[in-house]
Amino acid sequence: MKIKKIAYIVLGCIGVGLGAVGAVVPLLPAFPFLLLATVCFAKSSEKLHNWFINTKLYKNNLESYVQGRGMNWPTKIRVMVTVTVLMSIGFIMMKNVPVGRIALACVWAFHIIYFAFGVKTIKR
Repeated sequence: MKIKKIAYIVLGCIGVGLGAVGAVVPLLPAFPFLLLATVCFAKSSEKLHNWFINTKLYKNNLESYVQGRGMNWPTKIRVMVTVTVLMSIGFIMMKNVPVGRIALACVWAFHIIYFAFGVKTIKR
């Protein structure tokens, strides 16, 4: 049980690190990494979880989504553009794998539809 807890803490710290970088670097999305950190800290340590949900990084990027209010348009667009760019690279690299391209296109379409229509949009 202790190894599992340590693994969650390490994964949570990696998520916080990548999320912090993603909050500054336009091509790296902060949202999924911070969501990963939230889940990992919640499963590993109440103290770490409480610390993380009180950070400015969490409050600015994730709090409204976790509370069920949704995301604002700039955040949604940033996530969709980042995923589109990264999936485009994979799509180009799969030029000889048509099934892979079809699967990637389906995942991309689901992602765009989900963020555009499935996630609530909040006003600033």
